[in-house]
Amino acid sequence: MSLRQEKLGELLRQCSARFFAIESNRSSLITITRCVVSPDSKQVTVLITVLPENRAHTALDFAKRKRKDLREYIKKHLRLKRLPFLDIEIDGGELNRQKIDELLNKP
Repeated sequence: MSLRQEKLGELLRQCSARFFAIESNRSSLITITRCVVSPDSKQVTVLITVLPENRAHTALDFAKRKRKDLREYIKKHLRLKRLPFLDIEIDGGELNRQKIDELLNKP
């Protein structure tokens, strides 16, 4: 990613994290790990992790339902020329890293 995409991704990650901190019902912890910005900056994939892991599907459904509200929140709090389309997915890379850490730390 270019420097511009990285900066935009970080701004969107912070803004998304604030939004979900306000909107979530606290039954599970939704953490925004990163935002992947397309080269033309028209699409952004927000990657999340959920604790406890058994609530990940429910939290993902909740986050996808709130995409429109998240987009409005971003429009209100960030000054962007073009507001990107948002997609939300579970961060598989983070889950794999956690599993590897568990395997390495087993006695």
